Amino acid sequence: QVQLVESGGGLVQPGGSLRLSCAASGSIFRINAMDWYRQAPGKQREFVAGINSSGNTKYADSVKGRFTISRDNAKNTVYLQMNSLKPEDTAVYYCNAGVWERDSGLYSNTWGQGTQVTVSS
Repeated sequence: QVQLVESGGGLVQPGGSLRLSCAASGSIFRINAMDWYRQAPGKQREFVAGINSSGNTKYADSVKGRFTISRDNAKNTVYLQMNSLKPEDTAVYYCNAGVWERDSGLYSNTWGQGTQVTVSS
């Protein structure tokens, strides 16, 4: 099995920055895309940013120019640098990864437990 653990969330003032991390562990052969999603209270979970194994990235329009996704394949970790944060960025941020598992040979789509980001003065 594969586990994803997010970290780096917290309370920040508008205009501030945070860096989220998501580390994958367990029976990993290869990780394909690693994505960040978020879910605000009363809203559906939405895509924020994604990066594939080649380093190609994509972003939601709402975060383009403010957020940067990156990954360290040696550490099986994906990052989300969030700058110029706005109150509307407040949400629980979830990591998602497509993983080929070493032991079973199966492909799994795995979610982390989420980390809270609150942007407020």
